[in-house]
Amino acid sequence: MKSTCMLGLTTALAVVLGQAALSSARADNQMPAAISGTVSSAAEGNMEGVVVTAHKDGSIVSVSVTTDTKGHYAFPENRLGPGHYSLAIRAVGYDLSAPAATDVVSEQTSNVNLSLVPTKDLPDQLTDAEWLMSFPGTEDQKAMLLNCTSCHTLERIAYSTHDVNEWMQVIHRMMGYGAVSQPIKPQPMLDQARAGKPEDYRKMAEYLATINLSSVDKWPYKLKTLPRPTGDSTHAIVTEYNVGDKTNEPHDVVLDKDGNVWYTDFGELYISKFNPKTLKLTQYPLQDFKPKAPVGQLSLAFDKEGLLWFDTMYQGAIGTINPKTGEVKYYPLPPKWNDNTIQLNFVGLRHDVDGKVWTKTVGSSDVFRLDLASGTWERFHPTGALPPGHHYGIYQVISDSHNNLWMAEFGEGYLGKIDAKTLKVTWFAAPTPHARDRRMEIDDHDNIIVTEYRANKVAIFNTHTEQFKEYALPPGTFPYRANFDKNGDIWASTMSTDRVVRMDPKTGKTEQYLMPSDTNMRTVYVDNTTTPVSFWVGSNHDHRLVKVEPLD
Repeated sequence: MKSTCMLGLTTALAVVLGQAALSSARADNQMPAAISGTVSSAAEGNMEGVVVTAHKDGSIVSVSVTTDTKGHYAFPENRLGPGHYSLAIRAVGYDLSAPAATDVVSEQTSNVNLSLVPTKDLPDQLTDAEWLMSFPGTEDQKAMLLNCTSCHTLERIAYSTHDVNEWMQVIHRMMGYGAVSQPIKPQPMLDQARAGKPEDYRKMAEYLATINLSSVDKWPYKLKTLPRPTGDSTHAIVTEYNVGDKTNEPHDVVLDKDGNVWYTDFGELYISKFNPKTLKLTQYPLQDFKPKAPVGQLSLAFDKEGLLWFDTMYQGAIGTINPKTGEVKYYPLPPKWNDNTIQLNFVGLRHDVDGKVWTKTVGSSDVFRLDLASGTWERFHPTGALPPGHHYGIYQVISDSHNNLWMAEFGEGYLGKIDAKTLKVTWFAAPTPHARDRRMEIDDHDNIIVTEYRANKVAIFNTHTEQFKEYALPPGTFPYRANFDKNGDIWASTMSTDRVVRMDPKTGKTEQYLMPSDTNMRTVYVDNTTTPVSFWVGSNHDHRLVKVEPLD
């Protein structure tokens, strides 16, 4: 046991180190600027909440800051090396009046004032959340569009000219594509039966034909926009790293102890490692188990032994990669179950408890458990215990400290449990109907944080009291994934608003950090080693890794 004196010294040292780290983080606000200036327009004068991006010629790195209440922006000197930089802005409704660029020279500040003019192409600037705000229709009708944004923007729907009959065919065709598809790389599933029949989509087709250009030359509704960031939501530096090719889609992102960023590729057969200091990208090729099936991975997580586990989705296997050696090991599903319907997503990772890992398939909502020592697989069908009359689907699975499996049900919105010892299945309905539970995290006390995608909320489920507590997020967020940081704040990602959300659950105070481009973000990685806490996310549609650093 440490003495009281030693404990006091340790505490004092921790405080000093913490203050030093905080001072270092805040130094960005105080150090000389490499580029600074004011952003203004004739309509508004000096403009708050405009994202300004600096990109050095030939670099894969872009750095962005946001203007303050006086319309002022500044790039700290330590963020931009010498060179020629192009400047860009993001402010819905506006464009630069003329191209802007400047040279950065060591220990000198380049002053560049930016003038904005009304955009001539507002539709091209809208986020998916803004399109949903603009579209007429009921909540149920708009909810049908929440699946579309996985592969493409809602702008494509608005500009289309398909009538009802054409829409039924188009939706049916798209439902036959794997979730890993993108407009430049559609990937048909082997399981075409999952797409159903064109007539199944008449209701959705009738709605889409009312919001596109099938019968009119101009949309009969006004385009609505979200307000620009204000206050603390402008206090952040965003760094984007352009990684890979156009079909590479960073999905789940985790950091190792050395600061390397590991991520799954949603569009190609790679697990990738990126060093943000050296900018070196290493891609580890994965085995193509089913050459005619879609390729791409979704989940990535460390186990207690330091191995990274991943799924291969339509390839019918889960696997590990050793971060130290790059060695990859696979665990294919047995042939008797590994048919065309298989889409393995996620791995339950507390095999240190009983030597078993969990996974699940989208096609049938079956859950599988693998005994690592014997290689024996078991199959379960837990959605059979849910009330009849609905279409259920399990989105994520995750293990608690006893290796019990927890399941997020995406069709309606249930949280489920399979007891690791008794195999008893229990389901808990989300407080908000039709919540559509999506991604989960679990803490050291087995509390679960789950995103309620359609409900636009984050919920905490206490597995001991079996009670939910919900937190509403800003309109249009539709959170994909969320997690707590070391200070107790909730961070959430979204495929809809291009805004990283940070919320204080005690006060409800929320910051929304606007990204420089269409990020379609999926995962959340909160880096608690920095002060203030920083945030990493994959830009799924823009083949980029994104780091968000609040300045307070």
